[in-house]
Amino acid sequence: MCQANEVPVSIPGGVFVMGSDDHYPEERPAHKVRVGPFRIDPGPVTNYQFRQFVEATGHVTLAERPARAEDYPGADPAMLVPSSVVFVPPPGPVDHSNHYQWWHYIAGADWRHPRGPGSSIDNLDLHPVVHVAHEDAAAYAAWAGKHLPSEAEWEFAARGGQVEGEFAWGDELVPAGRHMANTFQGEFPWRNDKDDGYEWTSPVGAFPANGYGLLDMIGNVWEWTDDWYAAHHDVQGKPCCAVDNPRGGPCENSHDPGNPIVVPRRVTKGGSHLCAPSYCRRYRPAARMAQCIDTATSHLGFRCVVRG
Repeated sequence: MCQANEVPVSIPGGVFVMGSDDHYPEERPAHKVRVGPFRIDPGPVTNYQFRQFVEATGHVTLAERPARAEDYPGADPAMLVPSSVVFVPPPGPVDHSNHYQWWHYIAGADWRHPRGPGSSIDNLDLHPVVHVAHEDAAAYAAWAGKHLPSEAEWEFAARGGQVEGEFAWGDELVPAGRHMANTFQGEFPWRNDKDDGYEWTSPVGAFPANGYGLLDMIGNVWEWTDDWYAAHHDVQGKPCCAVDNPRGGPCENSHDPGNPIVVPRRVTKGGSHLCAPSYCRRYRPAARMAQCIDTATSHLGFRCVVRG
């Protein structure tokens, strides 16, 4: 089975304005960055491609392994079984400040069972693989002779050659009424109107490519990068100059006052099918999110790059 998103696309590299001063605080400040040429997968890695990797290597994902009690002192033993984080829509409107009302750790959820036990990826070969932690994505990339992208490489590619523009395709989210990405329409998190045709993930290529011919850079699933999460002001150089091939870091850890466990975080990009105008407007190239490296979710995948 040959898939259209298996041959990396050549990206010329160049100077661009990374980040944004107009949206979420973590995107600030906008600053000039220069990236060198590289090649990037046209689409996120699919269930079919990830299955090939697992069959060739015997890789067992983080979500499929029990957590080590010594890594999570004081944790409820029931939470240490193989599990992953799954979006479960509540029955009605809820307080947006408490994401635990729609995110749940579900035992038995993994890349083969994206919504938990009883679910499967039958007929989802062309959908992006989900429930992959950073170490799983990195293992796949190494097996494929590739790398995970830096945040700067990812953002440059997502812009598709545009100098300006809120989105990967221009300044309108739905130009002339046409949905350009798999996002959330309706009342998040409880009512998805599915105006774009999808409630969950969509097949890679269901929506138009950007100017570089890249698919699903926005929406569908968030994508891992290989950069440790840090504020933009920690990775930029002099305001007048373009920073060459910046890498995020040093890493910042998760800070949850109610959780004594400190977990390093990496940058994820692109938003997902759960991003909505009423809640998470991160379906833009400049948007970014910090993701704990020990966590996999039902809306997080990845794609790879080739350098040199």
